[in-house]
Amino acid sequence: MTKIRVILVDDHNVVRSGLRRLLELGGDIEVVAEADSGEQACQLYTEFPADVMVMDISMPGLGGLEALRRILQRDPSAKIVIFTMHQNTAFATQALAAGAKCYVLKSGLADDLLLAVREANAGKTYISPNIAQKIVMQSLAGAADPTERLSAREFEVFRLLAEGSGVDDIALMLNVSQKTVANYQTILKQKLGITNAVELVRLAIRYGVILE
Repeated sequence: MTKIRVILVDDHNVVRSGLRRLLELGGDIEVVAEADSGEQACQLYTEFPADVMVMDISMPGLGGLEALRRILQRDPSAKIVIFTMHQNTAFATQALAAGAKCYVLKSGLADDLLLAVREANAGKTYISPNIAQKIVMQSLAGAADPTERLSAREFEVFRLLAEGSGVDDIALMLNVSQKTVANYQTILKQKLGITNAVELVRLAIRYGVILE
């Protein structure tokens, strides 16, 4: 039987060890490489032939969303499963819009991740049930999350600013100029209806982009 080859990406050693055991327990999945950052994930994707990448969103430096965007830009056929603690729809919507095959919560059942990896490998989509329900309910209620108006790159800049990263640091992480980051700041103010950094942080907390 040909096993599904997986790259694991999470900044916590203990989490990666647990995930490796869980995934390989099924017998049809093999972890071929591990990364602890978005930067390393992009590098390993080119070095190790893998069928599926399982990646967290919140990691120091280059986050999972930006890594997802870069990998898919290089290889549109990449099959990426986002495995995260973020239960708000903002991250799920951004990840799926950027091209992630699956969005799975760390708080869910262990079988959810196994199913997601197998579905992603088959070219299918899987979303944790409670997140899928939230997206549907939010849509039916007409509740507008302003962060959903942002592109993947705009959302990443928004997240980094909310976490306290400076313009120079963001420019370095995203490999763009300081002027480009400043332009993104202007776009964020227009799209989100904010005027300063304090309002940006409050909005990020309100919609679960960062923890209070």
